[in-house]
Amino acid sequence: MTTRAQPANALQAFLQSEAAGGILLIGAAALALLVANSGLGPAYQHALHVEFAGLSLLHWVNDGLMAIFFLLVGLEIKREFVVGHLASGPSRILPGIAALGGMIVPAILYMLIAGRTAGLARGWAIPCATDIAFALGVIAMLGKRVPVSLKIFLTTVAIIDDMGAVAIIALVYTAGIKALPLLAAAAIVAVMMMLNRSGVTRLWPYLVCALLLWAAVLMSGVHATVAGVIAAMTIPVHDRDEETSPLHRLEHALHPWSAFLIVPLFGFANAGVSFTGIKLADILSPLPFAVAIGLFLGKQIGVLGSVWLAIRSRLATRPDGASWPQIYGVALLCGVGFTMSLFIGGLAFDQPLLIDEVKIGVLIGSLVSALLGYALLRMTARPASAE
Repeated sequence: MTTRAQPANALQAFLQSEAAGGILLIGAAALALLVANSGLGPAYQHALHVEFAGLSLLHWVNDGLMAIFFLLVGLEIKREFVVGHLASGPSRILPGIAALGGMIVPAILYMLIAGRTAGLARGWAIPCATDIAFALGVIAMLGKRVPVSLKIFLTTVAIIDDMGAVAIIALVYTAGIKALPLLAAAAIVAVMMMLNRSGVTRLWPYLVCALLLWAAVLMSGVHATVAGVIAAMTIPVHDRDEETSPLHRLEHALHPWSAFLIVPLFGFANAGVSFTGIKLADILSPLPFAVAIGLFLGKQIGVLGSVWLAIRSRLATRPDGASWPQIYGVALLCGVGFTMSLFIGGLAFDQPLLIDEVKIGVLIGSLVSALLGYALLRMTARPASAE
């Protein structure tokens, strides 16, 4: 009698393929830096600001393609909470506490360093985010050196982290709101919820509504990428036969496009910063220094400290088979804030000089976090039994 194989879920596919996606993202960012600091730099900057259908190429990437990325993020969040690793209360406690600590401490450090400088307080959320593709790409390259429980822990922390980032984008980085497009967006969401309640499982009605929702949210003044997460919440998911559920099918269809095209393209469009004329004093100026310290120190202190407190106070248990040095290594990887940090930085500031300073801080903080996290996890032997 053969045992029926369990359907592969998106998390398994994510962990198996994200090393390639993460490497591609790193390569795209490196290529952007090379181009920006070469003779092609002016052409690179000019191309990003060429307008098409009323939006620049950079805006199409950040407001259009990234809405698809956020749709995928929303699908992952919903699946994890309905049928995944966050479906039960106890499984949410440790990653939830870790994500909360990993958002609060970086924000505090940022404000301590840059908050008193005029105009920089708006960037407090930049070091609060974790780049799930970059961080899991690093951890995937370590293979069996890292327990599966820690990979799942990092994934769930990053997913909850993304929820926080979406909330911050919607609440903090929304300018003037236009009532009519917002009402239209609400009506479209109501239609999508009715489709769900009526048992509609075909994807095309949801996708047509999602496109209309994106346009309405874009015109409303709320950042357009929020539409992707809201749309994802209306896509049906079946806990009995997850493989055939609309959410599962859409998630698997979008994942390769997100990992291998959208996120690397975002990295290429946003990581390019010219280092011409930049000195050490510029790197140590309040904005880039606050972002780098927030990501590198803030994330590791916030995540590791909150995990230690949760376990010591018996609110949660340590991930199976994971040692404290390995948990510290994962806390370091949470400081890789690349994609989301760059994205929030672009919303926080509109001056090219400040945006370039954000990029420098994000690149330094993320790179140091990734290298030290990788080194620590590679050097750490597989743990013995818990203490």
